[in-house]
Amino acid sequence: MPFDTLYVVLVLPTVLFALWAQFMVKSSFKKYSKQRTNNGLTGADAALHVLRQAGIDNVRIERIHGNLTDHFDPRDNVIRLSDSVHDAPSVAAVGVAAHEAGHAVQYSASYVPMKIRSAIIPVTSIGSQMAMPIVLLGIVFSFPGLINIGILLFGAVVLFQLITLPVEFNASRRAISALRETGLLTAEELPASKKVLTAAALTYVGALAVSLAQMLRLIMMTRRR
Repeated sequence: MPFDTLYVVLVLPTVLFALWAQFMVKSSFKKYSKQRTNNGLTGADAALHVLRQAGIDNVRIERIHGNLTDHFDPRDNVIRLSDSVHDAPSVAAVGVAAHEAGHAVQYSASYVPMKIRSAIIPVTSIGSQMAMPIVLLGIVFSFPGLINIGILLFGAVVLFQLITLPVEFNASRRAISALRETGLLTAEELPASKKVLTAAALTYVGALAVSLAQMLRLIMMTRRR
């Protein structure tokens, strides 16, 4: 099967799905950013409440520039919330912030998938940068061993994204549960926050699908050669 056909058949459909997922999360966030919380709760407030409910008092909450650049950094023990989330009193902002606080709770509770993901980050960083160059060198110099090393490194990237799925879904479950149990959002507001988090989860599914397709294409391409 020709190289271009491999890409069209294996990779392109997953790329289109990933693009659709990115569109969905942006459109969902934009839609529910217009729905204000009844109690005036902001993203930063929500993150703080989720942390307190879990008995965590050593995690900082900071503002970071950008849109949907929110993340939890376990190295600095800080939740960074974007401009559109930190001070925004919307159900979308509250959902995203609670999700990031859910990651902090995972880290504090030594959630196993979170620990595994953190442990393989160094290998993943190398794999994402070096896998393709190593495979290409192996092809150019007809060195199967080098090709296999490159594929293994790319496999580490796929493994990282695979482990990321339960981490992200679990953080969202923790977030929705905390928002419900503390009464931070009403029964009418919770579904909107859940829709934003579900859309966000699809982006991770899309990323995994693209990587799996790329790896299969890589294996088929190198084995043919």
